[in-house]
Amino acid sequence: MYVLTQNFSLYWQGFLGTVQLTVYASLLALVLGFVMASFRVAPVGSLRVFGTVWVTVLRNTPLTLLFFAVLLGLPRFGLVLPFQMFAVLALGCYTSAFICEVLRSGINTVPKGQGEASRSLGMTFTQTLGSVVLPQAFRSVIPPIGSTLIALAKNSAIAGAFSVTELLGTYKTLSELGYNIIWTFVWIAVGYLIITLSISALFNVLEKRWGITR
Repeated sequence: MYVLTQNFSLYWQGFLGTVQLTVYASLLALVLGFVMASFRVAPVGSLRVFGTVWVTVLRNTPLTLLFFAVLLGLPRFGLVLPFQMFAVLALGCYTSAFICEVLRSGINTVPKGQGEASRSLGMTFTQTLGSVVLPQAFRSVIPPIGSTLIALAKNSAIAGAFSVTELLGTYKTLSELGYNIIWTFVWIAVGYLIITLSISALFNVLEKRWGITR
């Protein structure tokens, strides 16, 4: 217990860093995932191709490689941001590919007749998607979106290797100070457990309120 009590501020700083990474990257992933899912079902061929390439490339690229590409590649094009923002971009873009596929699977569960009925009433593709299809699709994909964001929270540990303040990175400082490595990782694991259980609880509430009874 003394490992935690004597270094609580260090753990707390790392914990807050992981929470911030998770929240910001989750918001980015949800927005980009929604956009890419819309592209993948759009009637415009170029948008479908763009969405397909986005998902294919990001889902098949190791996250660590994506971190290197963002943190080392973007500054070469004049885009200089704090390391935390680069980490948010890498995590958010990577996770958006999985969010996109989750949403697309939900869209496919909505009967095609509803889209056809909407178009027969004069609604545009955007209106049909936003007002008819996506609200129903979202209800069916609440659990997998929650699971994807939990994976994002755990993937944020990679950011510590790129000078970003986060929970796993605290072990380096504590190891240098001579603390027991086992208990150091135990309290790190507890921190991640708190974050993932909080996300799980949030999506359980959302599922009970808006989810489809199976």
